[in-house]
Amino acid sequence: MQPSISQRRLFSYLLVFVLGALSNRAEEKVNQTLPPYETRAEHDPNGIGKFYLGREIAHVMGHQGADWLERPEREEEEKPGVMLEALKLKPGDAVADIGAGTGYLSWRLAQKVGEKGVVYAVEIQQEMLDLLGKKMAEHKVTNVKPVLGTITDPELPANAVDLVIMVDVYHEFDHPYEMLQAICRALKPGGRVAFVEYRAEDPTVPIKRVHKMTEAQVRKEAAVHPLEWVETIGTLPRQHIIIFRKK
Repeated sequence: MQPSISQRRLFSYLLVFVLGALSNRAEEKVNQTLPPYETRAEHDPNGIGKFYLGREIAHVMGHQGADWLERPEREEEEKPGVMLEALKLKPGDAVADIGAGTGYLSWRLAQKVGEKGVVYAVEIQQEMLDLLGKKMAEHKVTNVKPVLGTITDPELPANAVDLVIMVDVYHEFDHPYEMLQAICRALKPGGRVAFVEYRAEDPTVPIKRVHKMTEAQVRKEAAVHPLEWVETIGTLPRQHIIIFRKK
C-alpha cells in the first residue's frame, strides 16, 4: 500500500525537523569547544581589548624590553632560587620554559636537571632566542634547546615534557586556550604545569593590573583542559606558583 500524499508530507516535515535538531546540537557542540574569546571597545590601555573567560589579555613585552628581564633587582623581587626549589625538579627531567626571554630562568633550570636533562627554551621572537643563545654561552650551558614557537603552539614534542613553567608570561598569550591545549599535548602523562604569576589579590604588588592574575582565574582557565590542581605555593615575595598535573 502506497503512503498517501499527506503521509509523505508528514514524513518530510518530521525528517526536516529531526535533521534540523541534529544540526543544532552539532553546532552547539562545536560552539562549546570554541575558545570563549570576546572583544571589547572599552578596556585597559595595557591590554589588547581581547578577553578570555572574563580576563583581559595583556600586551606582549617585545625583545626591546630584554634589559628588564636581566635587571639586578629581579633576584630580590622574584627569588628564583626559592622558585626552583619549590618545583622539585629531578636530574634527567625534561622542562619547557615557555616565554623564556633571555634565558634568565633557563640556565638555572638546566643546572637543576643536569646533563641528562633538557630545557626547551620557547620564544615567539627570534630576537629573544638570539639573546638567549648568548646568555647560554656565557653560562657555559649546553642542555638548553632554543625553540621558536608560534602564538598558538609552543612547538614542543608530544608526550615528552615533565614540567612546563611559565613565569609572568601566560597572561600575555594572544591565544591562551590554544597554547594551553598544545602544552597539554607536550606533557607526559602525569606531567606538571607551573603558572608563576604576580598576585592580583595583592594590591601592593607594584605591577599593572592586566599583568597580574588571581589564583582563582588561573584555576578557572586551567579547568578547561585535562589538568588537575596540585598546589599553590606562596613563598615568593610577589608571585604565586600554581601547579597542575596532567590527568
